[in-house]
Amino acid sequence: MQYVRGVSMIFITNRFPKQAIRTEIGRDFQFALDNNASSNSVFFCENTSKDNNTEIGSLAFLQRLKDSKYRQILIYIHGFSNMPEDVFAATRELQALCDQKKEKEVLVVPLVWPCDNDFGLVKDYWDDQKSADQSAFSFSRVLEKFLVWRRLQDASEKAPCLKRINVLAHSMGNRVLRETLVAWNKYDLADGVPMIFRNAFLVAADVVNETLEKGEKGELICHASRNVVVYHASDDLALRSSKAFNLKNKIASRRLGHTGPENMRKTPRNVYRVDCDDVNNEYDLKGHSYFRYGKRKGRPGLVFSHIFNCLESGRVFPEDEHQRSSIIRKKKRSKSKK
Repeated sequence: MQYVRGVSMIFITNRFPKQAIRTEIGRDFQFALDNNASSNSVFFCENTSKDNNTEIGSLAFLQRLKDSKYRQILIYIHGFSNMPEDVFAATRELQALCDQKKEKEVLVVPLVWPCDNDFGLVKDYWDDQKSADQSAFSFSRVLEKFLVWRRLQDASEKAPCLKRINVLAHSMGNRVLRETLVAWNKYDLADGVPMIFRNAFLVAADVVNETLEKGEKGELICHASRNVVVYHASDDLALRSSKAFNLKNKIASRRLGHTGPENMRKTPRNVYRVDCDDVNNEYDLKGHSYFRYGKRKGRPGLVFSHIFNCLESGRVFPEDEHQRSSIIRKKKRSKSKK
């Protein structure tokens, strides 16, 4: 996607920079792409053009979010084997689609975690799983920083930050989200995970399909969110490969992004499932990144439209408060009148 002159994007990353790891406000920030280790440090940055990133620091970053004219924030956690430029391109697509639906409604903010750029899919997959788990400690610090900053805002004479926060995790990004909440709950919180997300969208989730059940790790996603919406497709080719990789290592469990939750009755009541089988392969050759554009580039797909409707209304199925499952079906072509 082409960069637009004068349009910037703020982002958070725990990828190592080529420069020193000590924060320096205003410095040029260049990714060390050959290093896919997870840094314990977290960097708050701004991207203005290709290979042009500046470190702005956490206080300026949070103030930028508060001062933004957008009403809501959508945190985007990407999947495996994505380089920073891939993440930025996907973020700009999501931002363009959000602005097309409604201007100044949703600001998309990516979390860039360290994927591998080694040759060979299997090696990338297992290296990225390790990086996803290790990123939890870095990003849990981000959540803690946000809570502390929000308390200070509430306690001061300044107006509090009233923007709604949402999260969209794609593929292995769901593992990052889950493990981040586990680490945050274990090391920083005395009274459990607070509800900080209005909506958590779990798209093509590369985690086991029991993970949202009560007593499992992913239950914390349900505690942290008003709505948890699982988008899945049984013919997602990327997740078929994921399943094969896990079986090779004696991990026999279907993926959440393939089947949806294993048993909805065992999940909290705020979990919803949306079957995307009818459209995922039409929107993406592998049937994996089906949450952005539709069949025509630049036009929102039905999955994105459903996500945006949830963002606007705060409800997954507003026409029926008891409904927890749905299918996104292809639009039928209207027959021309003779």
